[in-house]
Amino acid sequence: MVVTDFSTKILRSLAFCFFAVSSLLLAQGAYAAVLPEDRADILYHSFDGGGVTIHGPSILMRKQFKEKVSVWGNYYADYVTSASIDVVTSGASEYTEERIEQTVGIDYLQEKSIISVFYSTSVENDYDAETKGIAVSQDFFGDLTTISLSYVQGDDIVGNNTDPTFERFANRKRYSLGLSQILTKNWVIGLSAESVIDEGFLQNPYRSVRFLLPGGGAAARQNEDYPDTRNSDAYAIRSMYYLPWRAALRFEYRTYLDSWGIEADNAEIRYIQPWGQDWVLEAKYRYYTQDQAFFYSDLYPYQDYQTFLGRDKELSTFQDSAVSLGVSYNVNSHYLSAFEKVSVNLFVDYMQFSYDNFREATPANTAEFGVGNEPFYQYDANVIRFFVSFWY
Repeated sequence: MVVTDFSTKILRSLAFCFFAVSSLLLAQGAYAAVLPEDRADILYHSFDGGGVTIHGPSILMRKQFKEKVSVWGNYYADYVTSASIDVVTSGASEYTEERIEQTVGIDYLQEKSIISVFYSTSVENDYDAETKGIAVSQDFFGDLTTISLSYVQGDDIVGNNTDPTFERFANRKRYSLGLSQILTKNWVIGLSAESVIDEGFLQNPYRSVRFLLPGGGAAARQNEDYPDTRNSDAYAIRSMYYLPWRAALRFEYRTYLDSWGIEADNAEIRYIQPWGQDWVLEAKYRYYTQDQAFFYSDLYPYQDYQTFLGRDKELSTFQDSAVSLGVSYNVNSHYLSAFEKVSVNLFVDYMQFSYDNFREATPANTAEFGVGNEPFYQYDANVIRFFVSFWY
C-alpha cells in the first residue's frame, strides 16, 4: 500500500514543493493577490533507500483567463518496487505496484483576494483516495500583510490484496491558517497553524507487531491495531531574507504534536544564489526528530498486551537529516522562441534515517543477536527531482 509508505510521502512532499499543489501554497505566500503565470512543468522524480525504489513522472499545466481565473491540472505517477524492512521482516516477497494521482484546480482573483479550489483522485491496487480543498487569501495594509485560510478533506478506501472482501474507510480533515508579513524590502516572514482530524481505518492492513512467546526465547506476530481517531496540530515559522549580493537565505522551523503522543520538530535552512544571468544555485539542510506514539513497541511481552498495538517505524523515536543541492538554468535558444521562458532544474537530496527503538529484526539478525537484541535500524536514501518549466 504505497500511500502509507514513509518514503513515498517524502517524495510526494518534495515534488509538491514545486508545483503539484501550487494553488494552495499560493494562498500562504507573500504575493497572494497575484495569479500564477501560464506555465507547464514536466517532472521526473525518484527515491532509492531502505529497500524501496520509487520513480515516475508528473506533469502540470496552468492557464489564465482574462487575468481573473487560473485553471490547472496535474498528473502524478509513482512506480514502486519494495523490499522494505517491513516486507523483509514479515517474510513477504518483494512487490511492485503503481499509484496514479490526477488533480484539477481553479484560482479566482478578486481585487486583493484569491479563492482556490482543487479536486484530486488517487488510485492504486489496494487504496483509493479522493481529496478536495478550498483556500482563501486576502491582502491587507498596502499588500504588506496576507492572511490565508484553507480546508482540505480526504476520503479514502483501504483494501487488501490478500482478501478481496476487505474494505475499510478513512476520513481526513485539515484546517490551516497562515499569516505572511513583508517587514522590509528584503525580509519576509510567515506564520502558520494547522489542525488535522483523522478518523477511520488508520493502519496498514499488512503490517504486524512482534510479541514474545512463553519462555521468552522466540517471537510471534499478530496484526497491528491502531486507534480509529488521530488529532494533530502543527505550527511553523518561515522567513526569507534577501542578501545584498543577489542571494537569499530561507529558514523554517516547525513543531508537531498529536493525540497518539508523537511530538516532532524540524528545522531547515536554505541558501539561494543566482549566478550570472541564467543560473541559480541552491543548498539546503534539514533536520527532523520525533518521539514515539504511546502504543508503539518494537517487541511486546506477550500477545494482546494492550488495546492498541503498533510497530510502524514511523511511530517510533527517530531522527532524519537531509542535505540538498540544486541548480536551475534559464534556457536562451531561438529553437524555443515559442515560449516566454524555459527553465531546466535538477535537485538532489541525500537523506539519513536513524531509529532509536525500532530494530532490524531480519531472520539473520534475530538468529545472531537474539530476539529483542537486533541492531537498531538505519538507512540512507537518495532523492532526485529533474523538471523542465515552460512559460507561455
